[in-house]
Amino acid sequence: MTAEQFVRSSKAGADVASNAAQKSAKEKKAPSFPPNPEPLDVTVYDNHCHLEFEFDDELGVMPWQENLDRAQAVGIKGVVQVGVTLESSKWCAELASKDRRVLAAVALHPNEAPLYKTRENLDAAIAEIEALAAQPRVRAIGETGLDFFRTEGDNDLELQQHSFEEHIRIAKENNIALMIHDRDAHDQVVETLLRLGAPEKVVFHCYSGETDLAQICIENGWYMSFAGNITIKRNQHLRDSLIMAPKELILVETDAPFLAPEPFRGRPNAPYLVPITVRFMAEQRGVDVNDLAAQLALNTERVYGSWDEGF
Repeated sequence: MTAEQFVRSSKAGADVASNAAQKSAKEKKAPSFPPNPEPLDVTVYDNHCHLEFEFDDELGVMPWQENLDRAQAVGIKGVVQVGVTLESSKWCAELASKDRRVLAAVALHPNEAPLYKTRENLDAAIAEIEALAAQPRVRAIGETGLDFFRTEGDNDLELQQHSFEEHIRIAKENNIALMIHDRDAHDQVVETLLRLGAPEKVVFHCYSGETDLAQICIENGWYMSFAGNITIKRNQHLRDSLIMAPKELILVETDAPFLAPEPFRGRPNAPYLVPITVRFMAEQRGVDVNDLAAQLALNTERVYGSWDEGF
């Protein structure tokens, strides 16, 4: 072997080793999905998920068809697929039109609004959301709201507030639900809803408040949707809010692929894991799992309507 051949051979070996190391790192970064839980006897819905993340290899998520099939096998009869950008909202509406198990929610996420930089650019995107809202399988405007955790600066906050108010208008004009994203902004979200007049159906997605916000939701007939993070030990405030909520105002969700319930925290979440959260909620409220599941299904249909309509 010549010196030149040796260098080439060594480089090739180094490349193979490097690729193997990258593959190993990627496998560690993409933990596997948890096993299927025991199926529910009474079927329910996942009222908030993001199946479009099948395109993100880093999360190790599964194709939407498999996601829905696994969910159906354990007693999840439908999902609300939720948009966060203009592109994902279009995808949600399209998916809902071709699979009976899916209804759509469309919106610009609160952190998305400042990316448009100007009111004019933002309004052009909101106009497209408004057009999507007229489709029969689009049953909610969301997720929208306010997020003071990531957004700073007067102009960005102004755009976020304007976007929220426009999304409220669209929900009211189309007589569909409003799905709230509320992070570190409870007071301002409530103030905005009360000042403008909330839509008939308001859902606090991934409910994150203390019991004082729960009381406000109860007084106004707003729904509280609980996700897998209610199972985390430190989140006693979520369990307290669940316990005090009237049975007619509670919903269940995954926010998949995020917020997997215990004992699978940190692994990819999916609608088929809803039974874990439902059983935990029933235990916390001291009620029969089947009774709670029936109530959750009824509540979900009251908010979004029938999954068979418009298909």
